[in-house]
Amino acid sequence: MRTMIVGAGIGGLATALSLHAAGLDCVVVEAADTLGPLGVGINLQPHAVRELTELGLGEPLAATGVETSFMTFTDRFGGEILALPRGLAAGYRWPQYSVHRGELQMMLLAAVEDRVGPVRLGLRLTDFEQDGSGVTVTLRDQVSGRSLRERADVLVGADGVLSTVRAVLHPADDPLLWGGIRMWRGVAETASILDGPILDGSTVLVSGSNLAGKFVTYPISAADPTLVNWVAEVKVGEPGVVKEADWSRPGRIEDVAPHFASWDYRHFDIPALMRASRRILEYPMVDRDPLPFWGEGRVTLLGDAAHPLYPVGSNGGSQAVLDARVLARCLATIDDPRAALAAYEAERRPPTSALVLLHRSLPIEETVRLVAERAPDGFTDISEVLSGAELAAMAEAQRGITDSDVRALNERPSWSV
Repeated sequence: MRTMIVGAGIGGLATALSLHAAGLDCVVVEAADTLGPLGVGINLQPHAVRELTELGLGEPLAATGVETSFMTFTDRFGGEILALPRGLAAGYRWPQYSVHRGELQMMLLAAVEDRVGPVRLGLRLTDFEQDGSGVTVTLRDQVSGRSLRERADVLVGADGVLSTVRAVLHPADDPLLWGGIRMWRGVAETASILDGPILDGSTVLVSGSNLAGKFVTYPISAADPTLVNWVAEVKVGEPGVVKEADWSRPGRIEDVAPHFASWDYRHFDIPALMRASRRILEYPMVDRDPLPFWGEGRVTLLGDAAHPLYPVGSNGGSQAVLDARVLARCLATIDDPRAALAAYEAERRPPTSALVLLHRSLPIEETVRLVAERAPDGFTDISEVLSGAELAAMAEAQRGITDSDVRALNERPSWSV
């Protein structure tokens, strides 16, 4: 059985590695003509780190990423509202890692090329057709413009938020939905502006609320602790439909820095951190409504193509890794590919659909807004601002969009086939 995977992002490459580990043949096609270590930071939750470790990537992950200690929430002054232990400190058998998305992709790509074979670059899927025995896929060579028609037993759309496979399967009533929040992202080289690490050098630091202005930082390189990913989120409009979202669009510091100019932030100078970035990206925070079904017959979706999430739970890439592992397990243990894809969707669609809606609700933002309302000039002790019940509810809300149950993950049998 041969599976064609469309897209060489985290989900697509993890799928190729998972299928290979399960003894199944696959090929990855990618529209870009080159792949390089582009992008900004990403977090891998313990549930994803377990799966990548079982794929033999535990050591390179540890050598590349930063093992995350805490996720700490503060107000606009840097006063600590809540600190949640992460990874091993939270009781998991596997760590959480903060890592450069491009470095992670290159790590996965090297493993795929070593184990599976080369990714076929410069090929964009334009259409596909199914019959009783397989899928005929139409690809366009991006250089020559020539169309190619190839056969596969299974087709997996891992081609991101703007998925062509999803568009063919769901041609109507599937818009990009914007909540009114615009994001700016960058990777700062902090050696010139900071004397040392931010907090303990391994914390995801989340300050403010994206209902007004939110700023997130975390280190992303085990080799260079001065590399810090940052995200600025600001509500600038009303919710609605957008026609497109360009994740490579350059951002301008003069557009984002004024939103944080009035912050009296104790940890660092936010505009200076922005200026220490070689490149700033700007894009809207978007998702799509959960689908009533992902695929049909021998075609399915995976990762952001299936369930794009608001990036507020540090969980999108991790969920794609889980998709990849479940898909491979189903294809390896169920003889009929159509039944295997149906079983994969039955296992993965309900929890990821729930996550889409939970992320969209921005579950902790109202609590952070309460802090700003009750203590507009900052606070000394958060217990004087929020009740124990309010703090517990905030912690539970964040865990709901980020975590797996500790005991269930630690004790679950392996998904390896």
